[in-house]
Amino acid sequence: MAKAKADEARAVARYVAIAPRKVRIVVDLIRGKSVKEALAILKYVPKRASTVVSKVITSAAANAEHNFDMDSDNLYIAEAFVDQGPTMKRWHPRQRGRAFPILKRSSHITVVVREREEA
Repeated sequence: MAKAKADEARAVARYVAIAPRKVRIVVDLIRGKSVKEALAILKYVPKRASTVVSKVITSAAANAEHNFDMDSDNLYIAEAFVDQGPTMKRWHPRQRGRAFPILKRSSHITVVVREREEA
């Protein structure tokens, strides 16, 4: 993993047991928003991924405040993306001795926050 620059802070949640396409729906809602606004939006999103994404945003904001002395009020979500993690393969029995594959997908969620420049 690349070293974080001094002007940004990141947090990563790896091996989250939710399919990436389900998490991307939630991540697309908050990209580019301020941290406070993003957490307020996620509080009322009725998706299971919203709790995990809000934890990652909170962690990234805490990293920015603690490691890089950034002001938590000026933080915004510069990048947020979801990568696919490993897939567990399971088999479901079907009629006449056949097997039906079940793919249990996982996600790696990354959030990068930066400080908004005062204009």
